[in-house]
Amino acid sequence: MNHFLRRSSSLTTRWFFHKKAAPPQNSRHLCNSSSSHENLEAPSMVEGLVRCSANYAALTPITFLHRAAKIYRDRTSVIYGTLRFTWSQTLSRCLKLASALTQLGISHGHVVATLAPNIPAMQELHFAVPMAGGIICTLNTRHDPSMLSILIQHSEAKIIFVDHQFIDIARQAFALLVQNKLQPPILVLIPEHSTTQSTPDSQEYEYETLLAGGKDEYAPMPPKTEYDPISINYTSGTTSRPKGVVYSHRGAYLNALATSSIHGMASNPVYLWTVPMFHCNGWCLIWGLAALGGTNVCLRQVLPEQIFAAIALHHVTHMGGAPTVLNMIVNSTHRKPLPHKVEIMTGGAPPPPSILSKIEELGFNVSHLYGLTETYGPATSCVWKPEWDSLPLEERFKLKARQGVEHYGLEEVDVRDSKTMKSVPNDGVTMGEIMFRGNTVMSGYLKDAKATEEAFSGGWFRSGDLAVKHEDGYLELKDRLKDIVISGGENVSTVEVETVLYRHPAVLEASVVARPDDHWGQTVCAFVKIKEGLEVSSKEIIDFCRDRLPHYMAPRTVVFEDIPKTSTGKIQKFILREKAKAMGSLS
Repeated sequence: MNHFLRRSSSLTTRWFFHKKAAPPQNSRHLCNSSSSHENLEAPSMVEGLVRCSANYAALTPITFLHRAAKIYRDRTSVIYGTLRFTWSQTLSRCLKLASALTQLGISHGHVVATLAPNIPAMQELHFAVPMAGGIICTLNTRHDPSMLSILIQHSEAKIIFVDHQFIDIARQAFALLVQNKLQPPILVLIPEHSTTQSTPDSQEYEYETLLAGGKDEYAPMPPKTEYDPISINYTSGTTSRPKGVVYSHRGAYLNALATSSIHGMASNPVYLWTVPMFHCNGWCLIWGLAALGGTNVCLRQVLPEQIFAAIALHHVTHMGGAPTVLNMIVNSTHRKPLPHKVEIMTGGAPPPPSILSKIEELGFNVSHLYGLTETYGPATSCVWKPEWDSLPLEERFKLKARQGVEHYGLEEVDVRDSKTMKSVPNDGVTMGEIMFRGNTVMSGYLKDAKATEEAFSGGWFRSGDLAVKHEDGYLELKDRLKDIVISGGENVSTVEVETVLYRHPAVLEASVVARPDDHWGQTVCAFVKIKEGLEVSSKEIIDFCRDRLPHYMAPRTVVFEDIPKTSTGKIQKFILREKAKAMGSLS
């Protein structure tokens, strides 16, 4: 298998590096440099200025780990059950793992995939893979064997690290690859406990055994440029088949710092991992925590009882999660006041003000962010203003539910007309599409030049999300372009209807989509999950909305059932749209 890897070329390498820009004809080398600083040139025509190894290094988040091991050497880096590592130990383990990867043939531009929950191995692989020159591809643990085989094939992963919990799914995916006459990647089994060796199949490796065979004096392979890919993140599939979003070392470095900042992190935070590490590389905090010497408290399963227990036991200072995670916490029978204040960052969908109010009553302080996989996760945050503290409670939570303004890793975020590209007025009414540009926007979609071109048309990244801009410049998300309901010529924001539904005391979860209608074009269809032990009728739900919304915005159909979600907590509206479509016209 080593021979296979060493001979095979990386299509990912060919894809990203076949169009290297040639240096200007009048350029000259100004100082000797290492291989990581190739072709360094004068930054301007001003005499005496140079760019060289003394004043330039490619930005990469793997440098955070070396700094953490030096400054926070004996501080706890990872907690997982009874397992503890220090930052010194984490560096040693990552170096050995990177060394072991190179022994298996991994080199610059090769893809290494993972299929694992929030466990220490995932944290280590985020550093070890790029240290070996590779690109980490973290796969969603909810994928079935068919989708998993498709993504392994598309990414051309050379190695996949699989947690024992998902080994059967991985082996079924391998069988599908073999059926299609494709070479499966090398499989490395991650055992139940990170430091416990277990026995894999004869054609597989075992994580701890592999790591032990590496050399801790290994010299990491730096990126050739800071624009080299560091990771591939497949979109969560809320709309269609996932696309491979590519992050650069530069973007990951900047977003790791920016996300730490908007989360209010100082040195030595204790972070509880309730955001999946496979989702946008844990919002880039998996690297950001190393920059701050933080502690990673790993959770295999996100359950309310485990969240409250970990907060008390490990003195957790920060955590994150989609609004559905917040909803799970506030409606849990295990909920209880916290022993200390915990900063919780939420995003993924506009959180209903009612949920924000209830979560803060328990002792959490909520920060609201917004972003997409294509923006490395968090891109904006609702920066709080001191003058808002004196406002009535309901008004404060309404303000906090807005998506806010860009963080400092971005050049600009704006709301623009999708056709004319003109910025909409700051009137809180005129809707447009949220657009981004800056250093923390993806490099592009893997092997999909057409989709990349469409996403960047007009010189901005087009999010597909509709929003308004308020007088103070803060964004407020209204809907996805494809989710807006047009009933009798009137635009209905599904977010506004969902916000009202969440105010009903019997509603646990709600999602609104369009139902086709022969007379109105579309009508509002609400899918609702009721709290356990409570009962409510469709008429009661409809009347509740009609009392609080213009009648054309109120649901005309209410369906009571569980609501499908991705593993990151996003509601899969494309499934609900198909169900509503199958119902046919109400008129």
